[in-house]
Amino acid sequence: MDKQTQTELEAAAFRRLVAHLQERKDVQNIDLMNLAGFCRNCLSKWYLAAAEEHGVEMDYDAAREHVYGMSYDEWKEKYQK
Repeated sequence: MDKQTQTELEAAAFRRLVAHLQERKDVQNIDLMNLAGFCRNCLSKWYLAAAEEHGVEMDYDAAREHVYGMSYDEWKEKYQK
């Protein structure tokens, strides 16, 4: 597999993971952390780090909004138990 195809497949898998987490609002971050060792906030930090590595200006709130599909405060108010 060439590098471009690998990157495209990884990007597609990432987008699907983010979409899945946005659909499963019933799954709390603590559940993810306990079972998988990462949560939406971790994914947001990894996304932010990748942006920084590529010289893309972004802050943590923008990264979390990308992963959560809304502002973190809005998500907490609506879905955090």
